[in-house]
Amino acid sequence: MTKFSDLNLDPKVLKAIADTGYETPTPIQAGAIPPALEGRDVLGIAQTGTGKTASFTLPMIHLLGRGRARARMPRSLVLAPTRELAAQVAENFDAYAKYTKLTKALLIGGTSFKEQDQLIDKGVDVLIATPGRLIDHFERGKLILSDVKVMVIDEADRMLDMGFIPDIERIFQMTPFTRQTLFFSATMAPEIERITNTFLSNPAKIEVARAATTGANIKQGVVIFQGSNKTKADSEKRELLRRLIAAEGDACSNAIIFCNRKSDVDVVAKSLKKHGMNAEPIHGDLDQSHRTRTLEGFREGSIRFLVASDVAARGLDIPAVTHVFNFDVPSHAEDYVHRIGRTGRAGRSGVAIMICAPRDEKNLADVERLVQSPIPRLENLLGDVTPPTTTSPADDVDAPREDKPRRTRTRGPRKAAAPSPAPEADQDGTVAAPDAPTAEASDTPRPERRTRRSRTRRDAKADTAASTAEPVPAETPAPTADAATVQDPGTAPAAEPAQNDRRGGRGRGQNDRNAGNRGGNDRPDNNRNGQSRDRGGRQDTIIGMGDDTPEFIAKSFQERSNS
Repeated sequence: MTKFSDLNLDPKVLKAIADTGYETPTPIQAGAIPPALEGRDVLGIAQTGTGKTASFTLPMIHLLGRGRARARMPRSLVLAPTRELAAQVAENFDAYAKYTKLTKALLIGGTSFKEQDQLIDKGVDVLIATPGRLIDHFERGKLILSDVKVMVIDEADRMLDMGFIPDIERIFQMTPFTRQTLFFSATMAPEIERITNTFLSNPAKIEVARAATTGANIKQGVVIFQGSNKTKADSEKRELLRRLIAAEGDACSNAIIFCNRKSDVDVVAKSLKKHGMNAEPIHGDLDQSHRTRTLEGFREGSIRFLVASDVAARGLDIPAVTHVFNFDVPSHAEDYVHRIGRTGRAGRSGVAIMICAPRDEKNLADVERLVQSPIPRLENLLGDVTPPTTTSPADDVDAPREDKPRRTRTRGPRKAAAPSPAPEADQDGTVAAPDAPTAEASDTPRPERRTRRSRTRRDAKADTAASTAEPVPAETPAPTADAATVQDPGTAPAAEPAQNDRRGGRGRGQNDRNAGNRGGNDRPDNNRNGQSRDRGGRQDTIIGMGDDTPEFIAKSFQERSNS
């Protein structure tokens, strides 16, 4: 059996390895370290959790043992897709290079540019960075990559998923052509193969396991879940997750719970906390310092459940993870291999359980097609689509609160309008107009307003009907008591001159609508609604004429209509 002492590594490196407690290299380490020490390009393909980080860290420390870094010109470059993975590579470098004088700098987002610039200005041997932050420093003129001798691409397939391939190609062009390239990936997509053919020169290909295979020491299972209805499906799914965790008992000392969406990460973590479970979320929207504290707490054991998005699915080395729960079936089948690879590391056994909703059946088929084996079906602990009965609505994060009912505005009953009496006919056969509404009837609904055109047509029809009706003998109105209008009984009433008032008949010579006729005057008497009453047995209203029509013109029309 091959040991690290058989790989011709520097004695200082072997001493650091012995301090970590490792003696035997993994297959990918035993296959990649010898050609890397020879200066050849390496293409390593292995499933996650097989020790790929040490496969390039150990030979890189050995190769950089001689020489000295210059300001702003790092001697080696390691690219990682996420901040967490880059920080993990930095931790491995510190552990294996503690007996050497090599320096490093970590360039990731969420930290100060000033501190990173100070490290680069001093000169570093190893530069560990994410692609975006590295390009930012290069464009600001703070970094020169012409002295890079060893370049490492870690988790290349994850780079492809996150859209970093154009940045990787640009960074390759910034480095010298004579560099040594170490390229590692868990899967071999066509785009990854194209890059290796372009930028690697006669690489030594080490493939210790078939691409996209899962570890044999990981017990897998999937629960087919279907909610009772659309509104309760999410809460029932979280209830199923809690029951699966409870069913594992003490064997589940810690676990990572993966969700597809960042919003679900926060909701699931909050739900677990409400039910007394020690859980914390981690995803890309959180501050870098918060993410670092959460990972440290999970490694140390102060956090039992880590609810994560795929930001934590690739490359994180947390050896003591006993379970992985996939709250959602991953959208990309390759992510399933990386997710469950967080458990069963370094020869340990692990458990991976996945929940599959009806909308995830297609993704489940893609996963089984990729791993080329069916995933065993597990029993649904909720039963046959039965909603949870042990949980009150207030226990779940999306349940409505019953102690604070939603406020609703209510109105009192409207006052019933008293029925109006039927209109009575006058002695002359006409029906009096209804009285104007009083203030007491303000609560009754107002009648629908009619337009001017409909009112005009109605009045025209009423006038036409009134003109064809038989004349009714007019009664002689009783004399009024007004002193200004009392006449001598022996004298005839004096004729009043006609007045044409342009202000609607409100000036001198205005017809009084409420006092009756003026001794046989032929001026029309229009009421407020445009209707007229008979005066002296004839119709005084002239169709098409208003109140402002001169009297001499009105008389001509009246004589013509009477004839």
